[in-house]
Amino acid sequence: MEQKYYTHGTAAERWERARMFFDAKEYATAARILDGLVAEVPEQVGPRLLLARSYYHSAQLRRAETELRTIVERDPVEHYARLMLGRTLERQGRDAEAAPHLRMAAVFAGDFPEV
Repeated sequence: MEQKYYTHGTAAERWERARMFFDAKEYATAARILDGLVAEVPEQVGPRLLLARSYYHSAQLRRAETELRTIVERDPVEHYARLMLGRTLERQGRDAEAAPHLRMAAVFAGDFPEV
């Protein structure tokens, strides 16, 4: 019965429900809804990015990393995913791995260091 709640409704209804839970800082619940939605529409960046953010904020860092790596593999210039991947790696104490992603995110966002 509980699982039905997470899969109930159209994709658009589940997207809105997940966003409401995310906005209410109920990140784990948002992730449970988004997990099924991402499986249904794996090519869409929006649900996958919100899923990664939900995982990040609920301290499911390995899961966040997996989703973010999928996004940057498909769209290497997706700067927010790069930024989130860098922050996710930093939060895991993997600063050396994080640095290139953070640099790329800054460049993609137009933040160039002064020479």
